[in-house]
Amino acid sequence: MQVLAMLADHWTEVKAIYESGLATGNASFQQTAPSWEQWNQSHLQHSRLVVVDGQTVVGWAALTPVSSRSVYSGVAEVSIYISDAHRGRGVGKILLAELITTSEQNNIWTLQAGIFPENIASIKLHEQAGFRQVGYREKIGKMNDRWRDTVLLERRSKVVGW
Repeated sequence: MQVLAMLADHWTEVKAIYESGLATGNASFQQTAPSWEQWNQSHLQHSRLVVVDGQTVVGWAALTPVSSRSVYSGVAEVSIYISDAHRGRGVGKILLAELITTSEQNNIWTLQAGIFPENIASIKLHEQAGFRQVGYREKIGKMNDRWRDTVLLERRSKVVGW
């Protein structure tokens, strides 16, 4: 397996993995995957990664800014998705470690993740990468007419922002 910078050419496979995650109902409030153009515009230009096994994308990670205010320029939200066939095989651990490295190279001092409490594997993955639970957001958003909670996790860089 190899970690590469995500390119527009990867979008078809990235989108399929994203849609598979969305279908679980426990990956995001998002119900459908956006177009490449929409996705590209909303995510930071750096720290976009894919893991490739042979010629196949098996996971991806990227960052979105949490705010347009300059004081939060070093704070970003993590998105990480692994293909069904590759879950539990260390892909997430590899991706998140590289995402942390590339984020710090781009002056990101805080990474955060809002994860549904039912997504225990994702919570554990983030905790193993140094994220800590900093909050629990009760009924923070509605999904299919059902209020959902999220666990808020964050990781503070030990090298950026000090």
